[in-house]
Amino acid sequence: MPSSPCGPGCIETVDEIGAGRAIGRLLGVAGLLISFPVVNVVTPQGKRETVQRGYARTLLRCLGMELRTVDRRIDPNARGAVDEGGTARCVYGPSGTGVMVVVGHIGWTDIVALAAVQPLGFVARADMVDWPVLGKLATLMRVIPIERERLRALPGVVAQVGARLAAGDRIAVFPEGTTWCGRAYGRMRPALFQAAIDTATPVQPVRLRYLDRHGNQCTVPGFVGDDSFASSARRVLRSRGMVAEVVLEPVQQPGADRRDLARRCEAAIRGAELSRHGVAAGWIAAGNTRVQDPSIAADAPEIRRPNRRRPMLRRERRADATAE
Repeated sequence: MPSSPCGPGCIETVDEIGAGRAIGRLLGVAGLLISFPVVNVVTPQGKRETVQRGYARTLLRCLGMELRTVDRRIDPNARGAVDEGGTARCVYGPSGTGVMVVVGHIGWTDIVALAAVQPLGFVARADMVDWPVLGKLATLMRVIPIERERLRALPGVVAQVGARLAAGDRIAVFPEGTTWCGRAYGRMRPALFQAAIDTATPVQPVRLRYLDRHGNQCTVPGFVGDDSFASSARRVLRSRGMVAEVVLEPVQQPGADRRDLARRCEAAIRGAELSRHGVAAGWIAAGNTRVQDPSIAADAPEIRRPNRRRPMLRRERRADATAE
């Protein structure tokens, strides 16, 4: 099972709004989710993407976030879409063309931020359909459920992703396999990349960040540790001035080696950025796991802790090998 050392210590506070405004945001979210299924059904097929994108953008605003998109692709034809006023906008790919969108995973708001750029399907945790608020939305977005503890089901998930890509769908995957706080990140597991290789589908790496009102990287949307959906939603709804920044990096061709493809996408997304937690205490805790903050100066006094790492079970070794 992929695991993250991120926990409550990663989440830093930002400026907050009052309780009244937070309740207003919540009512706005509820209204959107109630009306969306009806509006989506009555909208002609050719206009549904525009409606879905508009709903996602409005939902993001109701969560107190602005959307910022940055296109770093070389091919100008990759933009391929315009807003109603004729202004060019970023899209993952032309309608009807399969694209695998690869992004690091921070929290449940990732789905809303990515869909606000252009509607797409997702590979997401299977229990999301049971969540309040987002469950119905996940069903409507045709989420491909994945239970990472059921390794025998993984080839079936890869096959589903491949079938959707071959049919011309845009599918977003989170190859880290779990959520991180946004300042730290994990290794991208190669397994899901096999769907792009099998269908010769181009892969769009996306760098997703959340910024506070001062432009600093923000960890409020991080869904980590023992966080519940209710506590995470409350934290997001109370935040002030957050920005979801979606950066489209150069498209990667699938090639023939999923490990190589995973490495190329990880390099495109991370660049020279270092994984760091930024916790003043020097350690970050998540359950029984503790890792040292890599931002501490090299000449700082070393903090020694007894090595309590338990041996890896045979089942876990097999799980890691399957993910490869």
